[in-house]
Amino acid sequence: MWQFFEPILIEFKNPVVFAIPFFALLMGIEAYINYKERTDNYILKDSLASIGMGLGSVFLDIITKSMAFIVFLWLYNNYGIFKDSLLDWPLWGFAILFFLDDLTFYWHHRLSHQIRLLWAAHVNHHSSTHYNLSTALRQSWSELFYKYIWYLWLPILGFPPLMILTQISISLIYQFWIHTQRIDRLPSIVEYIFNTPSHHRVHHAKNIEYLDRNHAGILIIWDRMFGTFMAEDPEIPVIYGITTNINTYNPLKIATHEFGNIYRDLKKAPNFVSKLKYLFAPPGWSHDGKSLTADQMREEREKNL
Repeated sequence: MWQFFEPILIEFKNPVVFAIPFFALLMGIEAYINYKERTDNYILKDSLASIGMGLGSVFLDIITKSMAFIVFLWLYNNYGIFKDSLLDWPLWGFAILFFLDDLTFYWHHRLSHQIRLLWAAHVNHHSSTHYNLSTALRQSWSELFYKYIWYLWLPILGFPPLMILTQISISLIYQFWIHTQRIDRLPSIVEYIFNTPSHHRVHHAKNIEYLDRNHAGILIIWDRMFGTFMAEDPEIPVIYGITTNINTYNPLKIATHEFGNIYRDLKKAPNFVSKLKYLFAPPGWSHDGKSLTADQMREEREKNL
């Protein structure tokens, strides 16, 4: 049965590349609607910065994905535990992989908000103070150099490398459309199971109430299961950006600014333990309490209510 899929996989092309024209079309439609309604959700310099980050990530991903494929293939050939079963039942394999890939994305994404060194690579995706489809393209560059490490367990289980890389691309394509303010809440069953624009607006908020919530890729069920879910509250309008906005449209600065902040904090750290915490504690941790983590800010807010 697996032989049916071999020609497709041999001619594999990154699905994201084929999706780019559709991304451009949908962004154009959304931008036109914003223009007609005289809203300021699209700022040309901001969108161009996001597009520049997206193009850079596509180029870098050619390199990093090729490296990942080689490693995945070696693990699959030498250690793939269930590969024979997955070869016999490829459709079941795709179905199982869908959930395992999404779970992997959830934990990688969640830890990227809870470990500062990982946050330094991820923060650029949250750095825009606007929320529209072009924001989806504001992808990390440095994250690509370690992202695939999180997926190493999948070829060890026996999933073929091209299946894994295809599903990763499908997840990325899905997450494009949820970066919009144009779509309100969807039917409750959809909102309960899937990541939606409403859920992802919460994720991109810098409001204390919303910080570090809704880390889902495709399925919001992981946030519900692991305690990081929060529904969008109509009485708490979302404020987009990061807690300290960087006010730049330079893609290089967007990609690297938090690494510079870490370097400066390491220089002022009073001891080795503090240096480690500036690297691996949640973003906002400080040895002198001058800056706070998301949980600390929520605690302070509760005390003052």
